[in-house]
Amino acid sequence: MGPVYLDYNATTPVDPAVLGAMLPYLRERFGNPSSAHAYGKAARYALAVARAGVAGLIGAQPEEILFTSGGTEATNDALTGLALRATPGMQVIVSAVEHPATLETARFLERFGLKRVVVGVDRNSIVDLRGLAQALGRPTLVVSLMHANNETGTLQPVAEAAAAAHAAGAIVHVDAAQSVGKVPVDVTALGADLLSLAGHKLYAPKGVGALYIRRGVVLEPLIRGAGQESGRRAGTENVPYAVGLGEACRIAGEALPAAAARMRELRDRLWSRLSSALGDRVVRNGHPEYCLPNTLNVSFLGLIGADLLSGAPEIAASTGSACHDGRLSVSPVLAAMGIEPEIAQGAVRLSVGRNTTESEIDRAAEALVNATHPRTGDPAPDELNIDRSIYDNFHLY
Repeated sequence: MGPVYLDYNATTPVDPAVLGAMLPYLRERFGNPSSAHAYGKAARYALAVARAGVAGLIGAQPEEILFTSGGTEATNDALTGLALRATPGMQVIVSAVEHPATLETARFLERFGLKRVVVGVDRNSIVDLRGLAQALGRPTLVVSLMHANNETGTLQPVAEAAAAAHAAGAIVHVDAAQSVGKVPVDVTALGADLLSLAGHKLYAPKGVGALYIRRGVVLEPLIRGAGQESGRRAGTENVPYAVGLGEACRIAGEALPAAAARMRELRDRLWSRLSSALGDRVVRNGHPEYCLPNTLNVSFLGLIGADLLSGAPEIAASTGSACHDGRLSVSPVLAAMGIEPEIAQGAVRLSVGRNTTESEIDRAAEALVNATHPRTGDPAPDELNIDRSIYDNFHLY
């Protein structure tokens, strides 16, 4: 048996049905969607079906869906596409726990005369709505928030934030890469004008994503050329991958209620076994209720997350800490939440998927508990120099 895979927030395997839907468009149905002949028509029809599949999962209209190379491009298209049409001096508001695709794009937009404003979060990584309301007192182009945090799984109060942003005349972008397919996502209920999603987070291949653009919102295209994607993104469409994304969204919509309940049970089973075995030596990070059903971020006190996972090769998971030349860096998300470095250094993100089994959860729990046993020669936590200055240089994806 290979390691138990508990890193579904990093990426997911391609669903066999998704691969099956893609294969004809890699072989016999290889036409260019812009071609007028039968091969082109078949590819063009496949794109339309795929677009409808994506739209259906998030409560959008097919013409509001733009295919991209992934969630990062979708977010860049949204924010930069707005900025290129904006008045200099306007604000771009983000939270302190956004994915680097958002944070770095917001930083880049300062070159165009826009002002980047970062709103803080509480200890559960929930955005400070009062701070957001105060920031909205100045002319704001866009508020960009993630629906669910990729590390802690915490769900943000996007609808409340969107209402405040719209009242101030701002556009709302939602990064839903982690939430789509795990919890219900409806662009109208969220108040999203723009919404990003990534295929490889919901059992489609890497290299494909989508951006929802509400009718009436105009973006400056970043990729120019011919008129593909209604003039919003030039270049011949990646038909097989778009088909895969559409099929993945269709499957996710059908599986969602049952899959979410099952993942929640598995996640809670894992937490129950860890907390029962380790007691107060393990703590949970993020909101315990308003969170993704599959995500468990825990800190093993007195340990370093990376070292713990190295000592548990039976599982595959992610950590927000790393040690370089005797200096420890910890997750900037946990730092923004105000989690003490001695707690943040022991953080591990465990994320289950649709195919995770109870036996795998039990194997993983046993491996993690066993890895907490002291090992001769390991440095004591208080001997490590935690360098806060490098928080911004370490990202857990």
